[in-house]
Order: sequence, then C-alpha cells, then structure tokens
Amino acid sequence: MLIDGKLVSSRSGATFDNINPATDEIIGVTADGTPEDFVEAVAAARRAFDETDWSRDAEFRSRCLMQLHEALVLHKEEIRPLLVKEVGTCVWLTRDTLFDLPIERLKDYARLAVDFPYDEELPDVDFRGVVSKRRIRKEPMGVVAGIIPWNGPWGSGLSKLGPALATGCTFVLKPSPDAPWMATIVGKLAAEETDIPPGVFNVVTAADNLAGEVLTTDPRVDMIAFTGSAPNGRRIASVASDTLKRTLLELGGKSAYVVLESANVAEEAAEAAKLICNNAGQGCVARSRLLIPESQYEEGVEAARKMMAALQYGDPSDPHNFMGPLISKHHRRRVLAHIDKAISEGNRLVHGGTIPEHLPKGCYLEPTLFADVKPDDTIAQEEIFGPVLAVIPYKDEAEALSIANNSIYGLSATVSAATNEEAYEFSKRLRTGTVSVNGGVWMHMDVPFGGFKQSGIGRQYGREGYEEYLETKVVGIKTEARPQSLAWGEVEEKEATS
Repeated sequence: MLIDGKLVSSRSGATFDNINPATDEIIGVTADGTPEDFVEAVAAARRAFDETDWSRDAEFRSRCLMQLHEALVLHKEEIRPLLVKEVGTCVWLTRDTLFDLPIERLKDYARLAVDFPYDEELPDVDFRGVVSKRRIRKEPMGVVAGIIPWNGPWGSGLSKLGPALATGCTFVLKPSPDAPWMATIVGKLAAEETDIPPGVFNVVTAADNLAGEVLTTDPRVDMIAFTGSAPNGRRIASVASDTLKRTLLELGGKSAYVVLESANVAEEAAEAAKLICNNAGQGCVARSRLLIPESQYEEGVEAARKMMAALQYGDPSDPHNFMGPLISKHHRRRVLAHIDKAISEGNRLVHGGTIPEHLPKGCYLEPTLFADVKPDDTIAQEEIFGPVLAVIPYKDEAEALSIANNSIYGLSATVSAATNEEAYEFSKRLRTGTVSVNGGVWMHMDVPFGGFKQSGIGRQYGREGYEEYLETKVVGIKTEARPQSLAWGEVEEKEATS
C-alpha cells in the first residue's frame, strides 16, 4: 500500500490471496488494509491538499503525470501478464481499452493540467452603479476517493487518478479485492519513479470492502469517484449524502443492440453474439439485449448461435482466444443463478448455459444464448455481467424503441440499419448516454462517457469529465468607484418604499 509517500504493509500485518481466475491458483498476496489504514490515507491526502502547493502548481502536476506515464510505459510489458493472470482479461484486450489506452491517456491529462482554461474573464457589468469585472475560476475539488471495480481496473483507475491529479486534487485509491494489483503497481511506481509528493496519491487495499467505508463517511473527503454496480452506487450516494460529498458514479447497464428491419439481421446478430463475449460479458456497456424484428427472428437467433458455437475461448494468455474466464467462482455462481432463473421463467436456452467440460479448472462459462425472451423477464431487466445474450423479438420500430428504453439503466446502445441516417434518427430517441450507430465508435478522450437513469451520475472523459473534479468560483472585482449619490442603503430604502 502507499500511504503518505511510504510503501507500507497493513497495520494488522494481514494479507489476502490474489487468485488467477483461469487456473484457480494463488498468484500472490496483497496487504489487507484496516479502517485505520484508510483513515491515515485520508489524513495524508487532506494535509497534502491543504498544506502544500500541489493544487496551485500546474506545471509541476503536469511533470509528475508525465513521469508516471513514462514509468508505466517502461514497465508495461512486465505488467501486462500480471493483468491477464489477475483478472483473466484476454491478452488481445490489454492492447486496447483495458490497458494500453488508459496509460496513453495519462499524457492527455498531463497536457490538460497546464492547458485547461481554469480562469475565464467576463465583460464588465454595471450593477447599481458599481462597475465590476467578473472572473469564473475552476478550482480543484479537494480530496478525492477513487473506488474501482475488478473488470477493468486499469481503465477505471487511471480515468480517475489522471483528472484528479491534473486538476490539483489529492487522491485515495481503493481497488476491488478481486483485482488489487493495478492500484499497488501504480502506487509503487508513483513512489519510486515520480516526484509526486507524499500524501498526494495514496493506495489502500482490503479484502473486505466495508473496511473502506470511511472513504464515504469521513468529512475530510470532498468527492467520491466510483465505478461499480448500481446497488453499490446507491449505497455510496446514500452514505456520502450525510456530508454532502460530490459523487461521480459510473454504474451498470442493460444495453440494447437494436437491429432495425432494413439491416442485415444475420450479420448484426452474429456481431452481437460476439460482442457479449468481449471480456466474458463483464463490462458495463455490454449489449446484453438483442432486439430483432419478428419477421427475421429465427434467422437472427440461428446466426447468433453459430457465432457462439464457433467462438474460441479459454486461456486468456493465448492470443487466439477471444474470451477468457469470469473473475471468480462466486461471480460464476451468480451468473449461473441468472441462467437458471431464465430457464425457470420459460426463456429458451439456445446455446451454452453451463461450465465447459474441456475447461474444468478456473472460472469459465460457456457463451450463452437465450431466445423467446419477453421485455420484462428477469434476464432482460437485470445486469448479469457475463457472456449471456437475451434475444427479444419486436413487431415494429415503435415497439423496438419501447423495449430498448424499458430499463432502469441507460448507459449505452447499438443501432443498426441500412443507412446511417435511419439508425441515427432512431438513436436520438434512445434514453442512453452513448450510442453506436452501425458500428461507429464513440469512445475517445475528447467525448464524455456516462449514463442516463440509474446508470450513474456525472461523466468521465471530455471537458465534462475533467470538470467533475473542479469546483466553480465566481469573483467580482470593482473597476470603477461607486457613485456617491446612491449608496447601498439608499437603494434598499427606495426599493422598500416603492
């Protein structure tokens, strides 16, 4: 762990095992932090924000972020296999959004640290005889607690650490006990290969998530940046409300892949079946509902089945495998319970649904396809977080829109049609934060990411995401003397008698 600039063990001296989900083997141990460790980290972050120049020296912050970026690039190929072992992420995915890209984005945050317009001057105004210049200042939020999940620890962790440090905040990072090494690796590099001052960046790991609850209750923490499930997000928002902390919540989804009648249904259904197996379906933007027109329903279901049957999966370190394991035995039991519930509700199991015989070790699950799913069925409403696709028929475009929007979530969606114009017009009526039209990619550093409804509060990336870590201050500066003929008291008296 990293607390106040020092690499330390837990106060209790306890550790917990880190398990490889592909093999069930113990690959290492991690410090099991106590509530007192979290309190110490918060105190260090508060001191660093209040008593140092970190929040006021943008050039220094930029240099520190570049040092961290360079350290990660230098050690990237040592870290990559650890990510594959710890999370079960397929190695091909680490060369994109789950590892390489988040590291590159640190350069963008280093640039923003110095280039962002923190101070905006507005034209002078004359108010009651007082001419004033106004300035809008963006100032760092303060102490930020980052709480990140196991399914994409590098993307989630660096997307919080980067803007927090760039804006001048100090940071306490708590990773998931199922994937703690991202945080400990970055903490070690920050301590040993950067000039980040003590207390600015802290890392505390714990086997029990409740050990870190102090992050949501301690009044010295100004903001919570959380990625995880909607139930956990609701709990964090509720507890944090006692001290009115700012909350940035990137939560779950039950995203729809809508195939309009003019599209090539077989091609799109096959693509949807492949996409749900990306990272074993363990992604908040996973398109877990496939909407197909009734007139081509069985054709689409069969195309999806063929794709799943042909998909290569297994050892995540093998670059030929598209899908690896689920994160843990506990999570696999949860996904299997959803599958059993779907069968009990009358949904038709078309493919998969069980543990693969050829992969008895590890936390693997077959790609799973359900047909004859109704919009209100459990499998169509609850986030499963596994390689499970529910295929739902629709009569016409109006019903497709109604089904797509029939969710407590609103994170993402895909719309496919014969033309971009048709798909785009449909996308404008979807209640989601992001939409892919005919396979278009929206994800980039310059666009905000987040959801509608119970998919979260706030945005990551883009200007909007950067400003989540900034407070707004307005300053009025008198530029001309107040006229002596009309003092404030006289104005108030005239208004009172008028």
